Amino acid sequence: MGKIIRAIGGNDYIKMSVIEAKDVVQRAVEIHNCSPTASAALGRSLCAASILGDMLKEEDGTVTVRINGGGPAGSVITVSDSSGNVRGYMDHPEADLPLRDDGKLNVGDLIGRDGLFTVSRDIGLKEPYVGSTELISGEIAEDLAAFLVNSDQVPSACGLGVLVDTDRSIRAAGGFIVQLMPGAPYGLIEKLEDNIFMMDQLTTILDEDGPDELFNQVMKELDPQILSETPISYKCYCSRERIESALRSIGTDELNAMVKEGKDIEVSCQFCDNTYSFTPIELQQLIDTER
Repeated sequence: MGKIIRAIGGNDYIKMSVIEAKDVVQRAVEIHNCSPTASAALGRSLCAASILGDMLKEEDGTVTVRINGGGPAGSVITVSDSSGNVRGYMDHPEADLPLRDDGKLNVGDLIGRDGLFTVSRDIGLKEPYVGSTELISGEIAEDLAAFLVNSDQVPSACGLGVLVDTDRSIRAAGGFIVQLMPGAPYGLIEKLEDNIFMMDQLTTILDEDGPDELFNQVMKELDPQILSETPISYKCYCSRERIESALRSIGTDELNAMVKEGKDIEVSCQFCDNTYSFTPIELQQLIDTER
């Protein structure tokens, strides 16, 4: 389990969401057997989608974040419901790179910078709202902030981090989004920028002090007031019925070929470690229901 905490401050001109997602990211890393750098990349993406999902006002809404910068990781896709429960995967979780010169995981080069940061919000309308911005750094937090500013027209600052231990377990994971409301005075903006510039390293705060300390440092002297705290988890919505629907979508010719082979098939969910088995008889039943 993890959590998302919401707060306001600065005479209600600032709203801030903080996510603590160590267990959520650990679950994802175990499912996908991620390398250390891939763990950080997928973990940051999960945190980004979870916070955006929690911001939705629609109870049954979902947010999908797609990132592809042309790097070794390939595409990274994360999906959150409106409560911040999240799931995700990447094309190449085994991909890894040497540490940067400063000793940090090289997420930027693993993701790449030649591509788009795309957010799709499904709020129950005929078509989801989809917005994209070009990647800036591939580090994800900067790219998310750029998306919120350029696509949503909301001045924002973001921090996302994953601390991977020497045994590849997740020691800390989480981050924050802080946004300015219309009419925020310049002095308030300047103070917020100074606080973010002077704050301790994000993963150090999460590891040693916990998520509440992020409010203390980012909104120092800005009177943060906690509004809510929501539990979150790594949650997949796959089911046998959904897999059956996916099998039907490949067409009767392909299904007939599988039946003729006379072997059971197994279909694994992209997002979790669930596997669904189908016998030739069950595959034939899928074909028959389409007639």
